[in-house]
Amino acid sequence: MNRALPVVRLRVPTDEDAVAWHRIFDDPDVMEFHGGRSAELYVYEELTARQRRHDAELGYCLWTMVDENGQVIGFTGAQPWPRDWGPTGEIEIGWRLGRAYWGQGYATVAARMTLERLTAAGVTDVVAMVRPGNERSIAVTERLGMKLAERFPHPRFSEDALCFRLTLPPSHAQ
Repeated sequence: MNRALPVVRLRVPTDEDAVAWHRIFDDPDVMEFHGGRSAELYVYEELTARQRRHDAELGYCLWTMVDENGQVIGFTGAQPWPRDWGPTGEIEIGWRLGRAYWGQGYATVAARMTLERLTAAGVTDVVAMVRPGNERSIAVTERLGMKLAERFPHPRFSEDALCFRLTLPPSHAQ
């Protein structure tokens, strides 16, 4: 059975998106692999502000995902790996969706759009860091053609973080 791919739009996060992210990520299922509970609103306010800077300076960021009805459903995009462990200095692609939007293809469609934008911006390689057991995110990495390349000891959990890698095609946008 072939079902139509969902319609999704990516935009640079706004101040209002911080509130939307806080609301839709306030779900234990959504946050299972991200610390278990939603962050405080100010964390999302700082995150959206940082993403606007990334977009202005780098040409990419974690974009807000909007569905065909104009509803904020999560984020996807890329940013420099923000931690002092793991693939430091590399570009990480990532996604997070509100629970109501799981299993409909949004993450894969939006991640493919992200890869196209990264290629156009001249990015040559990306990583995706995924916690073991996060089968939904692992499935997205596989659909993108990413391969498990290495494992990094996680500083907060008694498990290694999985690092998937993908080399992007050369950009012809020059």
